[in-house]
Amino acid sequence: MNTVERRAAPRRAPASSEPLRCARLRGGRELTVEDASRGGLLAEGAARLLPGTHTDVHVLTRGGRMLVRCRVVRAFVSHLSATEVRYRVALAFDRPTDVEPPG
Repeated sequence: MNTVERRAAPRRAPASSEPLRCARLRGGRELTVEDASRGGLLAEGAARLLPGTHTDVHVLTRGGRMLVRCRVVRAFVSHLSATEVRYRVALAFDRPTDVEPPG
């Protein structure tokens, strides 16, 4: 089987101790970042985001805290229980963002 890579930039999973591991929506809801690239990130959290909408996300990078405008590419329920609903979302940054590890 020949698989074609469609990703515009390589992705990486932030270390659990890395500041990029957590992102925060402008409204205050927290997201756990699963993987990130200069073009966007895949995250999970309790915030319900709808595909096609835009949102602002605070991320901590080597350059410090940044507020990045994003478009919600995909979103789906990743966990459902009597007390909690969690969503997995793919966010595309409006501009390339440095998400490389510090150091």
